[in-house]
Amino acid sequence: MKTKFGLLLLVTMLFPKVITAQLKAVNYNDGEQKLSGFVAKPTKVLKSKAGILILPAWMGIDDHAKESATDLSKLGYYTFVADIYGVGNKPTNYSEAGQKAGYYKKNIQEYQKRIQLALDQLIKQGANPDDIVVMGYCFGGTGAIEAARSNMKVKGIVSFHGGLGRDEARTIEPITAKILVLHGADDPYESEAEIKAFQEEMRKSKSDWQMVYYANAVHSFTDKNAGTDNSKGAAYNEKAYKRSWVALLDFLKEVL
Repeated sequence: MKTKFGLLLLVTMLFPKVITAQLKAVNYNDGEQKLSGFVAKPTKVLKSKAGILILPAWMGIDDHAKESATDLSKLGYYTFVADIYGVGNKPTNYSEAGQKAGYYKKNIQEYQKRIQLALDQLIKQGANPDDIVVMGYCFGGTGAIEAARSNMKVKGIVSFHGGLGRDEARTIEPITAKILVLHGADDPYESEAEIKAFQEEMRKSKSDWQMVYYANAVHSFTDKNAGTDNSKGAAYNEKAYKRSWVALLDFLKEVL
């Protein structure tokens, strides 16, 4: 009972109608580019029919994103895992992932378009368009913040160890969605200057934002495949992982 899986098991015991959710592939398109995401529909739907869009890390759709979708669906949320790169474009190594993620970070409007297309699919699958949260890991966390910056019609944004930077030439617009940033206190990929600039952006945008730091955690602290060597800059941290998941669930209760 010490893990989020234990919590989900407890919920299932208390509410027997909440049973294991199943992921199903959903094909959609961006022009001629085929996309293939995954939906998980709750067996026991929340009254609000709230939905959660999940943006994967830089390697594309992975087990972690799928696991999150399934776990959240068990709690009553409609979930959808976005396909950002498209069919046939999944990276095979970190070098390719860096190139592909870098492309979308530089061509931010294309990233925002892929996020919006996935958001449309989440709604098409049954989620209430007025009760949606976008969350993401690493590269996906960057995308979640971009969903806020472009003022997509969502109530909340959650970024797990996502990039915070932005082109200084971009105009800072008011942000309506509530924002939760879950950040490794020792993450070497986010400079102090970049963090300060992000926080100042949040103030200027008049957003309702929170930023939580996790001690002894570096980048990718939720990724069980990242190893546990902090000196590499990216490593799994079980304590930070568990705490950040609880923070997500609390945020969802508040926002949705």
